[in-house]
This record gives sequence, structure tokens and C-alpha cells, in this order.
Amino acid sequence: MNPVRGIVLKILSVFVFVTMFSCVKATAEHVPPGEAVFFRSLFAIPVLIIWLAQRGEFPGKLKAIDPMGHVWRGLMGSCAMGLGFLAIGLLPLPEVVAIGYTAPFMVTILAAMFLGEQIRLVRFLALLLGLTGVVLVVLPRLTTLDADMVSDMETMGVIAALSAAVFSALAQVFARKLVATESTGAIVFYFSCMSSFLALLTLPFGWILPTGMELLLLVSAGLLGGVGQILLTESYRYAEVAVIAPFEYSSILLATALGYFVFSEVPTRLMLCGVALIITAGVIIIVRERRLGIARAPKAGVL
Repeated sequence: MNPVRGIVLKILSVFVFVTMFSCVKATAEHVPPGEAVFFRSLFAIPVLIIWLAQRGEFPGKLKAIDPMGHVWRGLMGSCAMGLGFLAIGLLPLPEVVAIGYTAPFMVTILAAMFLGEQIRLVRFLALLLGLTGVVLVVLPRLTTLDADMVSDMETMGVIAALSAAVFSALAQVFARKLVATESTGAIVFYFSCMSSFLALLTLPFGWILPTGMELLLLVSAGLLGGVGQILLTESYRYAEVAVIAPFEYSSILLATALGYFVFSEVPTRLMLCGVALIITAGVIIIVRERRLGIARAPKAGVL
């Protein structure tokens, strides 16, 4: 165990993933989400193969004990990724990241529904706090108090981001079932393969021929996604989940900075208040579940 190294790797993974989102956002005006998912998933595979080969897990330790589990995890994760990329093109980057923080809350609810886990009082109150924060973040995009500030596209972006969080939570629930029989390498590798295949099915729905810059950004998103997944996985080798999981929330700082300086997106006070509530609720859940001995990390691991 080396907590400092684990924390550094976690922060690096956050930086890489937010940069990946920025690459996708820069192409979102012209590139359909399904096409972006394809590039993100396909070009992550070579990076993952090199990593797995160095660990001595490719191809010997990639045998799938639960093939349908991988299929369901891949389906849910691909839907989450596609909807997330759609939201990135319609909303400011910090808002999409903030809404993505709801996935751990939904995992708690879904785990209670499908895995029989109990939601005790502290976790229930944390859920309410977190959901209140979500309402503050999305409220300006869903109200009609100022018609000039709200558009149908923004509303669609909120719906897409919330739906992505639901599918991300479902993917994490399936992943939690897979860890009982499958290696981490197998789960990561087969997800990239599955999402590449599923994204390819969207080809008839309007893919475009990307420009040179768009192609560079899309390939970079895939490579960054693979590197980010490796950094994230490695971080949990050196420190407990509860120690490094709170550093996931550093992504909002980077997303806000990139949104402001690169995409000219200025966060509102209401959004920042909502983010504060979401982060507080997330940390409460992390601390509570550590005491209960539950290893769960609030992360967008499907991306």
C-alpha cells in the first residue's frame, strides 16, 4: 500500500478523463455521439492490450467466466457513454461533470433494489442531500422563468446527462457482480470491445467523415480514455477506495477551468452551490460505506 502514489494516480486519471471529455466536446458540433463512442472505445483497445501484456494478462487471463455479464455491462456502459457525449455537446462541461456525480447515488439505490443492500438513515439523508444538489444544478435548464436562457436543446442535454448517470449506475452494478468471477483486465478489455461494436451499429444514423483536426481529437479521446482507465485501475492497487475516491471530485475544478478558458463557459452560483451539496453527500457516503466495509468508488468508470 502506498496511499500517496494511489492519490497521485487518481488525480492523474481525473485529469486525463476530463481532457478526454474536452476532446469529445470540441468535436460535438459535427460528430454524432455514436461515432465519438466508437473512436473513444476502439483506440483505447491498443493501449489496454499493451498494459495487459505487461501485466502478463493478455491473452491468457481474459477468459470470460460470465459472458452475459460482460454483454450487459457493455450495453449499459455504452448507453451511458453515448448519452454523456450527447450531453457534452449541449451543456457546459462543468454541468455535465456535476450531473455525472449522481451515478454513485443511483448505484446505492440500484444496489438496494437488485443486490439486496440496505439503505440506512445516514446514506438515505446523504442521498437526499445529493439529489437536492442535482436539482440546483439542473433547475435553470428545466425552468421556463427566462425563455431566453432556456432552450429545448439545453433541456435535452439535462435529460441526456441524467440518463447517462442512470446507465452508468447500472453499468457499475453489473461490474460489481462481475468482479466475483472476472479479472479487472477482462472487465475493462471486454467493455472497450463491446462498446466499439455497439457504437458501430449507429453508423446508419448519420456518421460523418471527420476533418483532420476532428480525427486527431477523436483518436486522442480514445487513447486518453485507455490511459485514464489504466491510471484509475492502478490507483486502487496502492490505496483503499475510501482514501482516494474523494479525489474524483477534483474533476469539477478542472472541468470548470477548461470550460471557462477553452469553451468560454461561465459557471453560475446556483450550479456551484449544487456541486457543493453533491460533493458533500458523496463524501458522506464514502465515509459511511468505508465503515460498513463496502468497497465502492464514486467514479465514471464506464468512460
